[in-house]
Amino acid sequence: MKLFRKKSNSTQERLTLRRQDRRTLSYVPDPEGIRNQQDRRGDNEFSVRYIADFDVLVKQKKQPNKPKLKLQAKSVDISATGILVSFPLSKVEHIAFNAGDEFELQFQIPPGSMPEGYESFVKLKAKVARVVTHKYRLPEEQEVQVAFNFEKRLPEYFKRRRWGYSVYMASAMLLAASLIVMLMRAESIIYFKYNWLLYLYSLIAATFLLTRYFFGALHRDVKVDPNFTPGVSIIIPCFNEEEWIHRTILSCINQDYPVDKLQVIVVDDRSTDRSVERMEEIIDRIYREADRFDTRSRLRLHVMPQNGGKREALVAGVKMAKHDLVVFVDSDSFLDHRAIRHLVQPFVDPKMGGVAGRTDVENKYTNSLTKLQNVRYYIAFRIMKAAESFFDSVTCLSGPLACYRKELVLKHADAWLNQSFLGQPATFGDDRAMTNLILRTHRTGYQDSAVCSTIVPSKMNVFLKQQMRWKRSWLRESLIAGSFIWRKEPFMALFFYVGLIVPIAAPIIVLYNLVYVPLMHGIFPGTFLMGLMLMALLMSFAHLFYKRSSLWFFGFVFCLFYELVLLWQMPVAWVTFWKSTWGTRETPQDIEAREKKSKRKASWRNRFSRNKQAGDELNV
Repeated sequence: MKLFRKKSNSTQERLTLRRQDRRTLSYVPDPEGIRNQQDRRGDNEFSVRYIADFDVLVKQKKQPNKPKLKLQAKSVDISATGILVSFPLSKVEHIAFNAGDEFELQFQIPPGSMPEGYESFVKLKAKVARVVTHKYRLPEEQEVQVAFNFEKRLPEYFKRRRWGYSVYMASAMLLAASLIVMLMRAESIIYFKYNWLLYLYSLIAATFLLTRYFFGALHRDVKVDPNFTPGVSIIIPCFNEEEWIHRTILSCINQDYPVDKLQVIVVDDRSTDRSVERMEEIIDRIYREADRFDTRSRLRLHVMPQNGGKREALVAGVKMAKHDLVVFVDSDSFLDHRAIRHLVQPFVDPKMGGVAGRTDVENKYTNSLTKLQNVRYYIAFRIMKAAESFFDSVTCLSGPLACYRKELVLKHADAWLNQSFLGQPATFGDDRAMTNLILRTHRTGYQDSAVCSTIVPSKMNVFLKQQMRWKRSWLRESLIAGSFIWRKEPFMALFFYVGLIVPIAAPIIVLYNLVYVPLMHGIFPGTFLMGLMLMALLMSFAHLFYKRSSLWFFGFVFCLFYELVLLWQMPVAWVTFWKSTWGTRETPQDIEAREKKSKRKASWRNRFSRNKQAGDELNV
């Protein structure tokens, strides 16, 4: 099995692949009590095995009456506690590997082979756990597989080495960058008399970002109460997602959650590809292999009578839900097996109306674009949403993983389905729209320990269309939220209004500092560029502090990319935020817009042809 999975659009997404357990639902609590979670391989996060394919140097010190060993092997799979390697039988057929024998292993874990943060060089002692000889038909294919147990778990090994240094460096740099930003903004007060509006903006923007990092760092999840397991129905809306939908369904039903408290409903919005076929295949497999977990009554597929959009599919699923909490999961998102147990904990508060989980990037190692998004996603959730959650006012319960009280969704269903803005139907931004409806009367929160991962765009044109759609929905829903957010906690309300003004005004401020000032006054914008660099470093070092990942530098790159490219989508969003086309999928609005565009082109061609013909006749 390879580390690359080919998509239908001919791109290759690089994924971190787990070794599949022989049981389809390996994390579901056994209703018959035959096996508990401690008995099951893979329940402990340290024992999760990942498919690997890299070189391993196996060395053994010289022993009496034995030669010194130094062999090259290939990894088969790896976990935090051990590694399985393969030797060609021809190279080791005269060597005896005995259980308990100690060796020294040296290898480089490539990015993507294990979870983010593990990519590093390892030099560690290990003991032989078991040996298996595989004799295939062809002699050159025969191999010996040896399983080693590490002397130290990899997290312990890295903590005393690279991880420890990363945390210390990131902490120091975060503190230094924050202090420099504060000193620079304090200096701005001196220059108020020259351009009070500009320096007031810079002071507000810096304060806004620093306070977000501060309150994000203060965030603490609601602790898991083993006895608090309310009923949950997971709704998965699907449209043309044949590549990933089987994995989404499996991750949702394979949860460490009581069998009688979890239901999964997949709603297909009249897909035109093989999505329904793929869904039927995985559901049939789950029925056959895991029937003892009552899957036939807990997992169902519903196909919509006609394509109505994502909101219609979600509401249809909610109406079929039998539990009081409903979880919305995107069809290209995959839940950690503990996600639901963590996600529901804030609902012990009766005023909590909705909770968002954290979304990580699944295909982060595909290319530079996905690496940029990986850092951005993490900061957006772990810092920005966490900061809002400090005030129980998360303004967007994101689509990949969000939980709501069923009664609230049904209460607002009509307003949600029929939402329009400036005469145009609101077809996207469904997560922000529902959050606004919930936030009017209830609290909204964030659980960082409720984790899912999602497939992000790996092509630039798709990414830019997605970002434009998000900016339009952000602008539309932020204007709506601004009409009631002042009733919330006063600091949160101030937080919100500043967060609305700063991005909208940013293009004007950047043009003024980088174009107008140098051209009209001949002044190099060194201070402004220094401020941008410091803000970029805050993002990068925050990611390094929490994730200890080699991808931290892409936070800095993302900020540059944002200033050069994404920032200039905002002026376009100002004048087109009422549009209802997705741009990345075939909604009825997209089809209608494409047909109108085709008609305009045809009209222009006909007009040009008539004018040309009239000119030719005149010349004759």
